Amino acid sequence: MSTSPLLRSTLWLGLLLPLWANAAEMYRYTNAQGITVIDRQGVPSEFIAKGYEVLNEQGRVIRVVPPAPTAEEMQKILADRERAKSDAQLLRLYSSLEDVDRAQARKLAELDGLIGVAKGNLQSVRQQQANLQKQAADQERTGREVPKQLLDQISSQRDEQVRLKKDIERYQAARAQAQSAFTADRTRVSELLGQGN
Repeated sequence: MSTSPLLRSTLWLGLLLPLWANAAEMYRYTNAQGITVIDRQGVPSEFIAKGYEVLNEQGRVIRVVPPAPTAEEMQKILADRERAKSDAQLLRLYSSLEDVDRAQARKLAELDGLIGVAKGNLQSVRQQQANLQKQAADQERTGREVPKQLLDQISSQRDEQVRLKKDIERYQAARAQAQSAFTADRTRVSELLGQGN
């Protein structure tokens, strides 16, 4: 099957056109000696990070490729991105300052409830320990040896008190942390919504 000369010419033109277009471009960059270089071959890899300009065949700038950001600039860019992501998440969670206040009230009430339960349990365990110690004292007063099971129960009550005190401290720390986080969220939401505190 033969192809027409017009079709062959069109195909060749289609293949060569991108090469001609690139051949018309020139690249201007600064080399290691600080000399401005114009090159049709492209920018050597060691100079790409410094940025360069793409020129047309008349020498006019058609595109500017900026220098790569420094480490400090990159850190700032990444921090700005994280901040924007965090801001977007805040605005998804809270559409007003009242939303922040309601969420804070719920969270603090939940933690206050846990602290209250732990304190109630601690009081109950102390009472149980006092009763067990009274039983042990009664045994000693009558001249009998205190049963090992009773001593184990007293020891267990002491361990339970230590555990409950740690729970209370943990809940109180979580409450302080939550309060601080909600204060920061409220301040940022206020800034994002353009409202005063």
